[in-house]
Amino acid sequence: MLRGLWHLTWLEIKIFLREPMGAIGTIVFPVILFVALGRAVGGRPTPRSLGAISFVTVGLPVLAAVLIALGAVSSLVTIIAIYREGGILKRLRATPLRPQTILTAHVLVKLLLSALSLLLMVVAGKRYYPVDVQVPVFGFTMALLISTWSILSLGFLIASIVPTARFAQPISGAILYPMIAVCGLFVPIQALPPVLRAMARVTPLTYAVSLLEGIWKGEAWSAHLGDVASLAVVFAVCVALSAKVFRWE
Repeated sequence: MLRGLWHLTWLEIKIFLREPMGAIGTIVFPVILFVALGRAVGGRPTPRSLGAISFVTVGLPVLAAVLIALGAVSSLVTIIAIYREGGILKRLRATPLRPQTILTAHVLVKLLLSALSLLLMVVAGKRYYPVDVQVPVFGFTMALLISTWSILSLGFLIASIVPTARFAQPISGAILYPMIAVCGLFVPIQALPPVLRAMARVTPLTYAVSLLEGIWKGEAWSAHLGDVASLAVVFAVCVALSAKVFRWE
């Protein structure tokens, strides 16, 4: 089983990298955004630039991490839709590989690509980032992988109901990216209207942003056990729902 998982994961990585635009959008774009905005609004703090510096030191890295996670989910939804429409999922299901192994391989690919994007972001930041910050790289990487894992489960649920590859990107984008507006990254959740506040409380991105921001600031994991638990609940619920509605053909 492990050997089959490794071979399928490696095959999916090679297939993904054969599409340059997908690889650039998922891996490179968040890094470019991180460096470009960091250089544009970073630098030595002044009284008039304290807000920008605050965003650069905390908000921008978290935004880049969120884009990494959402890019991985959007890519997952599209690939699953293409595989279903082309009959690839049906053929894979007929192999000795279990369905769980096939889905796990896709998740591992997205997690590996997310870790690679974060690594490139850190390396680029050390060379070009104008603000001197101490980054808890390992803790932030773990927080990103936990967040991505949870949000990927939402991606599986979306992939379960997307009819064709043609609608995969628009539908996933319409569901995923509006969550950025209510996740607390730009506007505090307490300042949102009641309806949007309720929406924020049921989206995994809210807890992912809280976890990522806290770990980036150097806060202890014990202060974010609620965020981790919420992400775990989202994962469990989405996986359970996906198991009921997922279509292999």
